Amino acid sequence: MALPKEKDTTLSVQTPEGIEFILYPAGPLIRACSYLIDLTIQLTFILTIALALNFLIAVVGTWLWMLILFGVNWFYHVFFEVFFKGQSLGKKILGLRVVRSNGSSVNPGASFLRNLLRFADTFQFLYIIALICISASKGFRRLGDWAADTLVVYTANSGYSSKRLDTSWLSKYEVITPPQSLSHEEKQTLLMFARRYPLMSKARADEIAKNYAQILRSGDPTNKNCSDSEYLLGIARKLSGEYA
Repeated sequence: MALPKEKDTTLSVQTPEGIEFILYPAGPLIRACSYLIDLTIQLTFILTIALALNFLIAVVGTWLWMLILFGVNWFYHVFFEVFFKGQSLGKKILGLRVVRSNGSSVNPGASFLRNLLRFADTFQFLYIIALICISASKGFRRLGDWAADTLVVYTANSGYSSKRLDTSWLSKYEVITPPQSLSHEEKQTLLMFARRYPLMSKARADEIAKNYAQILRSGDPTNKNCSDSEYLLGIARKLSGEYA
């Protein structure tokens, strides 16, 4: 589906190894669309449960109905953010995800806190507080995001990450398949390393690449003849196909 475009900022995040990668925070319009999709899904689920348990609710009492409403309203987003890589169904459809401000995956505590403060952002269902916070803050954060130190960002395959990796100069490096499954943050770090490689000396690139390359190479019996930086560039060339 076509997504509404809006002028978003970018945030630069640096790993402890000194490698930088870019986050693309999602603005108020796309987040509002995501929230409406999630709200529709929540209401549909609640109505389905109500119809299915109508007789049971009538017998047991309204406390069961209130319990269902409470669970869906308070834990829908937490459940999906924790167990589905920061993506509720609405965010999944629109190519968004919740991450920590350093780009790492959101943890249960942060997810619970950001959603706990949703009632403040949506006071009396007017959403004015959330709109003001998102529009006025760098990274488009609402109160819950500030408290939990989280961001809502575009995923790599959403079509909004405008800074794509130019792979033309990487063609001289052998394609290397990662010896283990890499997280989204690890992939972004490797691609950003490849972007910055032409700006560094070979010695500096090998120094930055050393620790992480050795971790990966410990489980890879092949590709022993290339330098640490060339090894990561080979993986970056492999990964660049996912983000082209």
